[in-house]
Amino acid sequence: MSATQLTALARTTEPHTALRRFLTLDAVVTGANALAYLALSGPLGRFLGAGSGLLLGLGAFLAVYAAGVGLVASRPHPPTLGVRIVVEANLAWTAVSLAALALWLTPTTAGAVWTVLQALTVAGFALLQHMALKARQLNQD
Repeated sequence: MSATQLTALARTTEPHTALRRFLTLDAVVTGANALAYLALSGPLGRFLGAGSGLLLGLGAFLAVYAAGVGLVASRPHPPTLGVRIVVEANLAWTAVSLAALALWLTPTTAGAVWTVLQALTVAGFALLQHMALKARQLNQD
């Protein structure tokens, strides 16, 4: 993905704004997922083939994580270290999700599809955030 494609996707030519938008999108999507897991752990657990306790724990973790990503996104110039931590955490989430699916989860078909889709979405956030951080650094040189 080129810097031009990235800025078009973010609908801005300002690297700080693009980075903040991708971080904000991550925080919003993660927060919505957290709320769904917390509020609907029973029905979602049955639908996805996951225990409600697992979803409650994930929901609590994701709520804290979303708040942290939102905090990084709220800065006019998100700190490089904070962005790198978000990118690395997103990559770790992706890897752990796929490993869990392959090694120990026994979800329903919907749960397996959901696990793969959310892992790919989180990997996409990591890629967009990494590319926006790189574009910002190139712009500063």
